[in-house]
Amino acid sequence: MLVTVRHDPAPGGRRIAVAVAGDPQHPTTDGTLCTKVARYLERTYHPERVLTPLKRVGPKGSGRFERTSWDEALGEIARKLEQIAARDPQRIVPYSYAGTMGLVQGEAMAQRLFNRLGASRLDRTICASAGSDALTYTLGARLGTDIEQIEHSRLIWFWGANAVASNLHLWSRAQQTKRNGARLVAIDPYRSLTAEKCHRHIAPMPGTDGALALSLIHILVREGWLDRDYIERHTLGFDALAQRAREFGPQRVASICSIPVSEIEDLAREYWHSRPAVIRLNYGMQRAHGGGNAVRAIACLPALAGHWRNAAGGLLLSSSGAFEVDEAALTRPDLLAGRAPRTINMSTIGQALAFSDPPIEAVVVYNSNPVAVAPQSHSVVQGFARQDLFTVVLEHFLTDTADYADYVLPATTQLEHLDVHRSYGHLYVVANNPAIDPLGEALPNSEIFRRLAARMGFTEDCFRETDEQIAQKAFTGRDSTAGYDWKTVRERGWWRLNVPSPYAPFAQGRFPTPSGRCEFYSERLAAQGLDPVPDHVPPYENPLSAPELAQRYPLAMISPPARNYLNSTFVNVRSLRDAEGEPHLEIHPCDAGERGIANGDRVTVFNDRGRLELKARVTDRARPGVVVALSVWWRKLTSDGRNANELTHQRLTDLGRAAAFYDCLVQVGRSADVDGAG
Repeated sequence: MLVTVRHDPAPGGRRIAVAVAGDPQHPTTDGTLCTKVARYLERTYHPERVLTPLKRVGPKGSGRFERTSWDEALGEIARKLEQIAARDPQRIVPYSYAGTMGLVQGEAMAQRLFNRLGASRLDRTICASAGSDALTYTLGARLGTDIEQIEHSRLIWFWGANAVASNLHLWSRAQQTKRNGARLVAIDPYRSLTAEKCHRHIAPMPGTDGALALSLIHILVREGWLDRDYIERHTLGFDALAQRAREFGPQRVASICSIPVSEIEDLAREYWHSRPAVIRLNYGMQRAHGGGNAVRAIACLPALAGHWRNAAGGLLLSSSGAFEVDEAALTRPDLLAGRAPRTINMSTIGQALAFSDPPIEAVVVYNSNPVAVAPQSHSVVQGFARQDLFTVVLEHFLTDTADYADYVLPATTQLEHLDVHRSYGHLYVVANNPAIDPLGEALPNSEIFRRLAARMGFTEDCFRETDEQIAQKAFTGRDSTAGYDWKTVRERGWWRLNVPSPYAPFAQGRFPTPSGRCEFYSERLAAQGLDPVPDHVPPYENPLSAPELAQRYPLAMISPPARNYLNSTFVNVRSLRDAEGEPHLEIHPCDAGERGIANGDRVTVFNDRGRLELKARVTDRARPGVVVALSVWWRKLTSDGRNANELTHQRLTDLGRAAAFYDCLVQVGRSADVDGAG
């Protein structure tokens, strides 16, 4: 991203950012920004930006604060944390995710502080861990196709991936590939913006992707559409996988997925005969009970059909495993000094705040908004509303979570601090150079934790390292990061990893698994007592797997990110919120007709966990049996103070201990009828 600044001519005037744009020299960005980031100045200079430390003066959740000083805030926070740590430091829990994904402002200084304290560890599972674990067990690491090669593909599957909204730079290449004659297919329960622009859209029921993938394997084996040389040389467990796939004939799977048999047969045929073929797999389809196994099954396909042989074939879920990050140098686990604190799963924070033993007495939130984004949000609200819970939030705005804080500390945005980033979509290390000075009294996350460590009397040298020094040691300097030098990266803006171009990670096999092969059969899973071969793990909540529940709540609800939001980020930027409109529910005409729902009606969506009110959009973009509540709205910016996570549950995926957001049955009715019925 290029930031244009001007200098305020007034005495002592600062630099002011006046424009942002994609960098045309960057091989992936290629001069374009997505809808959200193109409005980043509106976020940085937002009139409601938190620019001073704030202390709560009203009830928790009221959002009533008064200005305080950094000295008072850090002094009180240090005192409270020290008191709690004296009883048991595990009563302190950090809560963070991807508000910034930089290696400096993300976790480096924060984790040093929490390791030194001996605080509880956080299992960061809310987005990607099911798919990440699945790739690790199957391919050996989070590696995949280089998107710069996709222009040479002849077939692109977008599986659980709305690239128009979430992967614009890949989508631009896919469009060019389409003009060159390639076929584009979307596999998604919802006719997303991406699905609308593909040649074909396959709409399985949520949580059935694993069955579909296994049926494709069934057909490949049945027809002999197999690269037997690649399978023999570079895979492990083919016979076991083929035996499993025999259970998933197209007739059976058509019933599981609620799609025609012909669609399954056509998918398999096209996948074998179109070369090279690439699958852009994303995290939507892993947010159900069987999400990990589903990713495993899909990740087997390129090896079976030999698509890894070509740089433009294969699969991409994440490229983050290509980056040799020096986690030990960044987060300093040695500061634990032999202690082994408990781990709290961020996806079950509602349960943890209610039932943990020892109880959680303090939460420090940064780079996240759990009251809005964590599942079963009613329980999350109850947890953060506890009067005995001491809560500190590092933030840009008074979010849903910040409203429950005892102290809110003003953090810098990307334009105001230094950072270094790896990617999960391309192969470049990227420098985040500050374009402007911090606004108001805002500080980088790293500096806030640096100052807090000093207040708590931590004297280790690592707490005095500058952001520049941390950025320099972010990568190991081995293998893919050999030759990394922060000064050079900062001056240029980015640096391509030390990998071949074109990059075909598994053309010659060499998978970073224990066997060195693509593992259809995983000994590591077997050693844990888990199924070593991919299987279809049915959703917790589905008409077939939970028929009694489906009698009361017959509709499957998914809540993918709205195009104009990045989960809960950007929701308070008015221009983006205006473009998104009010919170709504997309429902198929057949399902709407059965319930007497007309387009524009106020509807209530409910299950045993809660209810929320939305505006109905009657559209065949939602398939029959599925409703779509684009998310994640701030609760405080909705008409009834709730969002889709009021209805989601805290049960976890089969692998990766991740949230099963899209494994959720609901009922829908006109609000007037539901309210009238009590």
